[in-house]
Amino acid sequence: MTQAPAEILFERRGTAGLVTLNRPQALNAVTLGMVRAYTRQLREWQRDPAITRIVLAAAGGRAFSAGGDIRALYDAGTGGRHEAMLAFYGEEYVLNTMIKHYPKPYVSLIDGIVMGGGVGLSVHGSHRVAGDRFSFAMPEVSIGFFPDVGATWFLPRLPGELGTYCALTGERLGADDAATTVATHRVQSARLPELADALCGAVSVDATLAAFAGLAGEGKAQSKLAASRAAIDRLLKGDRVEDILDALDAEASGGRDAEFAKTTAAAIRLKSPTSLKLALAQMRAGAALSFEACMQTEFRIVSRVIHGHDFYEGVRAVIVDKDNAPRWRPATLAEVPDAEIARHFAPLPVGEWAMPNLAGTSADRA
Repeated sequence: MTQAPAEILFERRGTAGLVTLNRPQALNAVTLGMVRAYTRQLREWQRDPAITRIVLAAAGGRAFSAGGDIRALYDAGTGGRHEAMLAFYGEEYVLNTMIKHYPKPYVSLIDGIVMGGGVGLSVHGSHRVAGDRFSFAMPEVSIGFFPDVGATWFLPRLPGELGTYCALTGERLGADDAATTVATHRVQSARLPELADALCGAVSVDATLAAFAGLAGEGKAQSKLAASRAAIDRLLKGDRVEDILDALDAEASGGRDAEFAKTTAAAIRLKSPTSLKLALAQMRAGAALSFEACMQTEFRIVSRVIHGHDFYEGVRAVIVDKDNAPRWRPATLAEVPDAEIARHFAPLPVGEWAMPNLAGTSADRA
């Protein structure tokens, strides 16, 4: 019998601990096994003085990682195995926190789709390199979920209301948007294998990236997002989803950004009303929370969401039956009580997420 290939590969190469997400047939969706293996390996490499940096890449070319293994989580939840779901999220959030605090340079080579859980493996590291195929999104509200894996921390810290835009619309940001969003460097896709090899050498990570990034990006088209940035900041600053939609509708009726407003309002109205309200509450609360408090907040939210309706309905509509016709419950924003949103953020009676023991790691990186 041929043994199945490992879902995540680890290699010591020169000064680097090289990690490869290896589920290309599943768009490198993250499983619990991958989370556990990666957590163990990062702990081992943290103690190894011969490993001076982590380099994370992905197999397949189409996707860096399209998120967590949503179908497996759906099956667990519909089968009543909620504790298994919480085990995944709890351990995934521990891994996100380890990456955030990792004391060695942590470089993610992001080429292709990066969503959800894949964002959690990359965005919290010290260096994020966007290739030509970079396509970032946090589309959770489209399936009745909420932006997690530390999105409560990083989305509110994007410029202006860009994080709010990403959270409420789930729209994709392309490679030319990368420099102003989640990436720290932009390198041509064709040069990423060469960059990965160079990062395994003795030259510092910053110097290596500077050499490669300095040769890429010139002559690129202006970010598609740039033309809409002022409108995003002006129209998505409300503290209620209803107020944001009102502002977008008013703009669509003849404002200078009418087309953007019309398209954005239409995108938001397709999402789960409960998820929209949760996501906006995250954006407003997360700006003032520590990273650990953000992760604890997300665990509180997910502990309630997995017992609700919309996540399973969203996955059914998009992934299982693929009819793309979710029947949200409640069906409108007006039917979602403020008290219900507040309940998702309240402390858990038992089983609160606790920050892992990260003694000896670095302080928060902004």
